[in-house]
Amino acid sequence: MGRRWLILGGLGLVLVGPPWLYLSLKGRDFPPDTTPEGAYLRIVLAVRRGQLQDAFAYLETEAQWSCYSIVEYRKKIVGLVRESYPEPERGRLLGRYEGGDREGGEAYFATQAVARGWERRLRQDLSGIQSVEIDGERASVQTARGTRYPFRRRDNGIWGLTLFTAELRAEATAVARDFQVIERAASDYKAAR
Repeated sequence: MGRRWLILGGLGLVLVGPPWLYLSLKGRDFPPDTTPEGAYLRIVLAVRRGQLQDAFAYLETEAQWSCYSIVEYRKKIVGLVRESYPEPERGRLLGRYEGGDREGGEAYFATQAVARGWERRLRQDLSGIQSVEIDGERASVQTARGTRYPFRRRDNGIWGLTLFTAELRAEATAVARDFQVIERAASDYKAAR
């Protein structure tokens, strides 16, 4: 009788142990992304996995809007240039604006993060969280290496990294101005035909 219970107990551990272990570890997930710590850790995970488009959800709203605006203006510019511009201006402008017109905001951010060195910077600086300071709608996550990452609470409660907002906003403004100039020139080219 003792041996039978030993075998059944061993069999029970084999069958129940791994699922129990999985479920108990699953309960130790990241803090919610409605905390600066949770948003930061999700960015760390995206960078470490090399899936920068996943970090896009943890940018502040204005940075996200800027990425979407850039892509939309580039699409409009490419369409106007293809339709109206003569060579060699057509080739020059398509070389400048094509590519980014086929992406979404997430993909645009990911390609720009690599092209502008943001990924390399994040990869070098990201480490464990030493402290978090929250001041109203703003927060700062300080890493074990002493780097501070600024966050802002978005309308949906998720915290968004503000590190790249100024640069993306400036680019969105510039491409909007470019669109206005290209649109006027396209109209002139059409009228001259």
